[in-house]
Amino acid sequence: MADQLSYGELIGRLRRYRDEREWAQFHTLKDLAIAVSTEAAELLECFLWRSDHQLDGHQGEIEEEIADVAIYLVFLCDALDVDLLEVMKSKLEHNLARHTVPASRGRSRPDS
Repeated sequence: MADQLSYGELIGRLRRYRDEREWAQFHTLKDLAIAVSTEAAELLECFLWRSDHQLDGHQGEIEEEIADVAIYLVFLCDALDVDLLEVMKSKLEHNLARHTVPASRGRSRPDS
């Protein structure tokens, strides 16, 4: 595994990358949200018309698209002053309470 980078260090490196290129002017909330969606669609395209076993040889492409989605999501969270790790933790706690193991095990939908 690569050297571990803290979330704060990652944001700092992403900000420097953006700021050195003077791209912050283009990072409006709307455009960042659209960028997350656009990159997510590009990730989906990696899977389009392929079964799981046909994904061999596409790992690098998939990883690049995952990174693009994550980078724009981090930029969006940074612009909104949202602590991504904290809201993920909060959502996990909510889901743990909502989807208990006995009610959810083996079911794709909790209400089924």
